[in-house]
Amino acid sequence: MGSDHEHTSAVSAAGRHRRPLIIAFGLTAVYMVIEFVVGFSVNSLALISDAAHMGTDVLGLGMALAAITLASRPKTTQRTYGFYRLEVLAALANGLLLFGVAGYVLYEAIQRFSSPPEVPGVPLLVTAVIGLTINIISFRLLRSGAKESINLKGASLEVLGDLLGSVGVILAAIVIFTTGWTYADPIIGVAIGLFILPRTWNLTRQALRILMESAPTHIDMASLERDVLAVPGVVALHDLHVWTITSGMDSATGHITVSADFQYDVVLEQVLSVLKRGHGIDHVTVQCEPERFVEAESPV
Repeated sequence: MGSDHEHTSAVSAAGRHRRPLIIAFGLTAVYMVIEFVVGFSVNSLALISDAAHMGTDVLGLGMALAAITLASRPKTTQRTYGFYRLEVLAALANGLLLFGVAGYVLYEAIQRFSSPPEVPGVPLLVTAVIGLTINIISFRLLRSGAKESINLKGASLEVLGDLLGSVGVILAAIVIFTTGWTYADPIIGVAIGLFILPRTWNLTRQALRILMESAPTHIDMASLERDVLAVPGVVALHDLHVWTITSGMDSATGHITVSADFQYDVVLEQVLSVLKRGHGIDHVTVQCEPERFVEAESPV
């Protein structure tokens, strides 16, 4: 026994933000190329690191678009959940790439501290200001979708990192232009690299938790068990499992022992209501068992 009706999926929610995602992808991709060209031409590590970070944004946004497109395909007999997990896999891949970018920036910065190259401040400043404008536009486009999708959340966090990175590059450009102190460039580069790491760890950890089918962090399992056991007619609860299929799509399965004095359908309806209204879990399968029922042990 369990709930058996249509649910609003996280992928369909992400799909509603497809158009702003495409716009953000296009703006970010074009400007990434510009930043790389200018960064290497003026030998600016801060600009190169910001461009590399923006490159992971392009890849992340591209994977988000691909995941949304593939997830819209119908389920098959072999893929009963469809392609929902592609969004999580894309977020994990994005996190691993961000770790690589941060490592490269930190390594390159250490090399440059011994002999910082000359970096012209004006091209650096102009490029960073344009980048800041594009990052603000992209962040605003992705902000609403980030509340519903782990992929869009990862992309919006990356764009936010780029936004702050552009501010850092602007500061470096101003310092270099006004004082000629070229150490500002590798220092800002290191700051951008360090800024990437904690956000990358949080995104990667969240994706790994979903792939490991851990209980969602926003669900209090002890409270959930107490609420189910408090339903009149529920004698016992066992084999309870709660996990996330993809962003915004939590599922639960469990067995409840029902008192002989209560009707199964009444008790089941109340349990489903507790899980949905009290804990936000729509996708639920509950097996009801009589008090006299004893599960046969599986053969070893």
